[in-house]
This record gives sequence, structure tokens and C-alpha cells, in this order.
Amino acid sequence: MVFVRLSDEIERHIKALLAQSPSGEIELQRNSLAIYFRCVPSQINYVLATRFTLQHGFLIESRRGGGGFLRISRLPLGTFEELARDIFESAGESVSQPEAAAVIKRLEAEGLISVREARLMLAAVSSEVIRESPSAGNRLRAALFKNMVAAVFKR
Repeated sequence: MVFVRLSDEIERHIKALLAQSPSGEIELQRNSLAIYFRCVPSQINYVLATRFTLQHGFLIESRRGGGGFLRISRLPLGTFEELARDIFESAGESVSQPEAAAVIKRLEAEGLISVREARLMLAAVSSEVIRESPSAGNRLRAALFKNMVAAVFKR
């Protein structure tokens, strides 16, 4: 028997809807999704907050209330140069493991790095490898991450 988490199912459903949208944008109602998945709206909020962030390549607009909606858009990547610059700017001098992992997974999902490159990068920025204090570890992770991105994007 395969155990599938509800969060995974919600994420998969939203991504399938986005894939079907010619504009790369969808509008949903939080309560309708919650009814569809037989969960509380906060479960939908959790999935959106953890799996549909800017680092993952999504923009979410939300309007609450009776006619409230969620507009989820997939952000375009742009050129390699723009993407590398954006990654360097967002990493800055410090980057957490989840932030670095989100960007790496997006690069893999978009086909900009291979599965093998993604695995190597994820291993290098993991908290199991970087065992410094949180602030020192995040600075070291940012330096490693930016160097790996530069190496991968070098033409």
C-alpha cells in the first residue's frame, strides 16, 4: 500500500491545473479546494505557503471574504543571466537550507540542471553537511550555493 500525504495530493492537483492553463495562471477558491479534498482551509494555506512560494517560481494573490479567491501564477524564468542574477540577489550573504533547496528543485523541474546536479547541490547545502551555528551555516551555505550556481550556468 502506498501512503500519499494530503499535502502532496493538493500540490499535484494545483500543478496539474496550472499545466492545463494556457496563461500559466489559475483562480481558485480556498473553500472549494478544502471541500474537494475534505480538509480544513488551513491545510490549503499550508500547501500554498510551503510549496508555491517565489523561490518555487510561483506568485500568489489572495482576496479573502465571501467572493475571495486565490490567483496562482507560474513565474517565467527569463534568461540564464537574469536567473543567475536573481539567484545571487536572493541568496545574498545568507541563505537557509529550505530556501536553497527550493531554488535547486525549481532549477531541476525547469530542466536547467540535471537530476544528478540537483542531488549533488542539495547534498552540499544540507544541514547534515553544514553543521555550523545557524547564522554561520547560512553564510557558508550562501557562498557554496552561489558558487555551484555559477559553475552550472557557466557557458
